[in-house]
Amino acid sequence: MDRYEFMVNHLQDMELNLKRIKSFSLLFILWLGIAQITNASSIYILKIDSSINPAIAEYIQTGLASAKKEQAVAVILQLDTPGGLDKSMRQIIKDMLASPIPIITYVAPKGARAASAGTFILYASHIAAMAPGTNLGAASPVSLMPNQTTPEQSKDKNNSDQSVLNKKVIADAIAYITSLAELRNRNKQFAIAAVQNAKSITAQQALKQNVINYIAPNIASLLKQINGVKVNLDDKTVILDTKQANLIYYQADWRVKLLTVITDPSVAYILLIIGIYGLLFEFFHPGAILPGVAGALALIVALYALQMLPISYAGLALIILGIIFFISELFVPSFGALGIGGTIAFVIGSIMLMDTHIPTYGIPWELIALMTVINALVLGSLIFLVLRARKRPKQSGSAVLIGHHAHVIGINHDGSYWVMINGERWRAHSHQPLKVQQTVIVKAMHGLELEVE
Repeated sequence: MDRYEFMVNHLQDMELNLKRIKSFSLLFILWLGIAQITNASSIYILKIDSSINPAIAEYIQTGLASAKKEQAVAVILQLDTPGGLDKSMRQIIKDMLASPIPIITYVAPKGARAASAGTFILYASHIAAMAPGTNLGAASPVSLMPNQTTPEQSKDKNNSDQSVLNKKVIADAIAYITSLAELRNRNKQFAIAAVQNAKSITAQQALKQNVINYIAPNIASLLKQINGVKVNLDDKTVILDTKQANLIYYQADWRVKLLTVITDPSVAYILLIIGIYGLLFEFFHPGAILPGVAGALALIVALYALQMLPISYAGLALIILGIIFFISELFVPSFGALGIGGTIAFVIGSIMLMDTHIPTYGIPWELIALMTVINALVLGSLIFLVLRARKRPKQSGSAVLIGHHAHVIGINHDGSYWVMINGERWRAHSHQPLKVQQTVIVKAMHGLELEVE
């Protein structure tokens, strides 16, 4: 009987434990489901409201990586750009095409545009949308490549000055945007016209011509329209669930913000000049240390920024040559020839430095004029100091040393001393005992020996 009761109790305990395990399992599965729903309902929003540059490309890359890590349901690129650099644009599009998450390009707010490189980015997105009062187009390679004439200019000149390189650039741009149009099933004719003829259209025209998918006045309206839409990715088809989406506005990290600052052409230009002047000052005045350190750091940062920008190396060489001419004016009696030549080289080099026609990537005239005036003031001040020093009455012999301070650096066996004065070592004697490192005054000079006290 005792054995029977023991077996019954044991079976009851096992049944209770099984129920507990089932309860915990159901709770765990429910928790996983909630976690997946939370991750799947998040939508990342990345804002582009400037020219397409290396910093923007870095921002998009890190934003897409973060969205992938958090398993976001989609990424919205809110776009407002006049265009930008071809290299940065292509990097952004590569990241977009490789993304396992649907990407929605939304040209907003009202009055925004997706010009030049922005048109390519819009064509590369899975879903394209625009706000009322926006436009896109003008994707001619003149806004993407340096020193190229527009197709219209080439036609007006009967193709007489249209180089082979320019033809290759236009053909490459047409092929690139056509491939994007075919990939996303969008209007190829407008894409080609935007490149060949710099054509632009409004949001309403873009919707009618199958360039975009939706027109929405704001993000809330856009999310309502795309809810339940099927998006074809490389290996699967996903259905967007944006009904209760959690919007995450992705902010740039410190690295992207720093890159944004230093890749500004004006900032890179100023850092370049500071770096050159700092190193030249250290070269002509060894031991100052601070100008050399500051100049080296500024020059390294400037060169790092410039290698990501479309610069002209001829312009860079002219700027360096102009500053060297400024400094050389102090040491070579050229009667102003070096100074004038340096000014001309500096101004021409500054104008040529940014090798592109993109307006936002030129060096402002005001900044060039300001730096030229600063260079002229520095040069004039240095020449004034040099001339004033040359006009001072020259002293020679004992008059140069008598009354000056010296430092005792050594004691001889015969009771004489070694002192340092004006960077030179002199033998000296004194009627009073002296110690090393003691400061003394030169009272007289007897031949090659000083009398100090």
